[in-house]
Amino acid sequence: MKLTILGSGSPEAYARRASSGYLLEVAGHRILFDCGGGVVSRLVEAGFRPSDIDYLFFTHLHSDHMMDYGRLVHAAWDEGGTPIKVFGPEPIKEITSKLFGRNGLFVHDLIARTELKGSQEVWLARGGKLPRSWPAPEVIEIEPGFAFEERGWSLSSCAVPHAQPFLTCMAYAVNDDDEKFVYSGDAGLTKDLEALAQDADTLLHWCYRLSDEIQVSDFMRETAPTPPEIADMAKRIGVQQLILTHFRIHMDQAERYGHALRELREGFDGPSHIAEDLDEYPIAAANNPNWKPKRLCRAIDTS
Repeated sequence: MKLTILGSGSPEAYARRASSGYLLEVAGHRILFDCGGGVVSRLVEAGFRPSDIDYLFFTHLHSDHMMDYGRLVHAAWDEGGTPIKVFGPEPIKEITSKLFGRNGLFVHDLIARTELKGSQEVWLARGGKLPRSWPAPEVIEIEPGFAFEERGWSLSSCAVPHAQPFLTCMAYAVNDDDEKFVYSGDAGLTKDLEALAQDADTLLHWCYRLSDEIQVSDFMRETAPTPPEIADMAKRIGVQQLILTHFRIHMDQAERYGHALRELREGFDGPSHIAEDLDEYPIAAANNPNWKPKRLCRAIDTS
């Protein structure tokens, strides 16, 4: 398995970090976890096409985890790709219909692209056929506890505390024959998440709060753990590699970033990192103590 960070940030507009998006390659399949703003651009910068995505799993439906959903589906459709298989909590079907249905957001664009003679000629020249159907991702609504099996890998899930009761929020684990990857989504620390992440080769965990933030509400204290708290949990349950993500702008100030990284590495024995966009990680990195994250080059601006 291999993980590519496509978005390591938050809802804040930020050149350094797109919003949440993580590409996992396993057994010949490409799985995208969440699709926040800027993720599709990062996907292309990483050398992939939107139509390369086989599966999309949403942890929850906050905007910073699904803002680029419409862009991904539209771009994959325009490339002539097979429909993406989309899994997420309710109401992802309603959202999809409101984007691509006959009365949806893209209705005027899609009518023009499929019915205008010039657009039809362009589509035919690219190898397409007429009549041209509209985007139709295969959408399945799921709940915590959902499990899935595919050739060469399996997926399981649990509920995590974040934005209930307004949003259903989930974490995911992916296993193949040799490795285990866990993505927390936006999550407070819970026994269910610990059970899901037990002995994971890599745990990718959100970090929305640093330990030096004194003015903290009870809600944030319960749902947004600090680097030392995450490190302690990961060490206790046998995680081999720990990656923190979802960093906010103020958390990237040099002194605060450095302090967070020191706390993480003081509390966790294995390889540990703060994710950056376009970082690439092998899931079983702990097997190679000399390994370091690979930073993919962003596309060169030739304008």
